[in-house]
Amino acid sequence: MKDNLNDKKIRPVILIHGLWNNSEIFKQVMKKLDKYKVEYFAPTLIQKFGMISIVDLAKSLDREIINNFGSQKEIDIVGFSMGGIVGRYWIKKFEGFKRTKKFISIGSPHNGTLTAQLIPNYPLKGISEMKINSSLLRKLSLENNLLEKIECISFFTNWDLMVFPGWRAYLPKGKKISINVFKHKNLVRNQIAVDKIVNHIINQ
Repeated sequence: MKDNLNDKKIRPVILIHGLWNNSEIFKQVMKKLDKYKVEYFAPTLIQKFGMISIVDLAKSLDREIINNFGSQKEIDIVGFSMGGIVGRYWIKKFEGFKRTKKFISIGSPHNGTLTAQLIPNYPLKGISEMKINSSLLRKLSLENNLLEKIECISFFTNWDLMVFPGWRAYLPKGKKISINVFKHKNLVRNQIAVDKIVNHIINQ
């Protein structure tokens, strides 16, 4: 594969980080995207340790996307962990489905996670919204038709202790790809995982 993909028109990629981390979590992914000269944008969303709701994080994401790419430009969304839920909410509630062509979810608790079950709604609203059968996740599941025209890909590991059980970390549509890595963060740090993710980003 060529290092320069000038013969392809790659859409800008929005990288959305997860809970208790920032855009630096995508360091290895960004390094690989730089190699292929893919435009990306990785905003750091202020979460206040999980106190900020996914709804408010999606609002912040919307502002960042519009400020950098306007309201019409086609983009791809890549979300890690909680970032995948934020991205999914943005796609559905901020009309992101009209411009998003590919949605890659990495270790995101779309079906909830047992590790969030005992977290109170206050003050940790954002974390509590990732409980199994939470109100927010139920609402998202009622609008899966909005994902129909988007290429959806879910990466997960069965050895995930943050999104537990790991096999719950997938979207209701599209490909489901298991990566044999230990630890949640290794889904975006392990080189084999990074290579697989970037290959799916650039193959359009």
